[in-house]
Amino acid sequence: MLLGLLVILGVIAAVVTVTGRTRKARVLEHKESELAPVRKLAFEDITALGEDLQELDLELTGHELDVGANADYQRALDAYEAAKTAGDLMTEPDHVKHVTEILEDGRYAIACVRARVAGQALPTRRPPCFFDPRHGLSVGDVTYTPPGGTEREVPACALDAERVRAGAEPDVRQVMVGSRRVPYFQGGRAYQPYAMGYFGAFGPMEWMFMGMLFSGGFDALGGLADGIGDGVGEIGDGIGDMFGGFDF
Repeated sequence: MLLGLLVILGVIAAVVTVTGRTRKARVLEHKESELAPVRKLAFEDITALGEDLQELDLELTGHELDVGANADYQRALDAYEAAKTAGDLMTEPDHVKHVTEILEDGRYAIACVRARVAGQALPTRRPPCFFDPRHGLSVGDVTYTPPGGTEREVPACALDAERVRAGAEPDVRQVMVGSRRVPYFQGGRAYQPYAMGYFGAFGPMEWMFMGMLFSGGFDALGGLADGIGDGVGEIGDGIGDMFGGFDF
């Protein structure tokens, strides 16, 4: 009897160990599945900033930069390099917040260079365009109702503001969630840090985006919960099968 009990305990311990490893592997796999699209999004934005810098170089041809313009230009270049480094170091979705904070500062620096060269006042530090932060600084707020959401004021670039006011669809940044393409602000929890890096420094915008990003964003969480539930179920089934083979 004692020997049989020891055998049972040994088998249970082995099953729990193996199942624990399986669950850990599932969690790591889920984490990587969340990180991969966010990392891709970050590097697309980094590339876009690099293209903006190339356009700026062409615009500056023949212009001699004063001290202020040169400082802002160097700030934009530094932001580009810093964003690439931060992107390479990303190991979880939350890290993208640091990348987009750097990119937001770099785009503002570019706007400052353009203003200085044109002899204009420095632009007001406004949030990027809500519909796609790669569009650069917003020029004003427009009333917009996201799919399945509620009406609210959001910052928009000149082109998107014109589209919305004319009743047309804005140029919204799309991301892949499973097999679906959705607006990035409805991409779920993994995309929240991405938006927070761009908009979190602008006061109430932070809370607005938290609400928007969670609307329709629970698919990924549901998948994780289902996976954990399946893992727990497998433990129970495995132990039940083992005990089912013994008579007490």
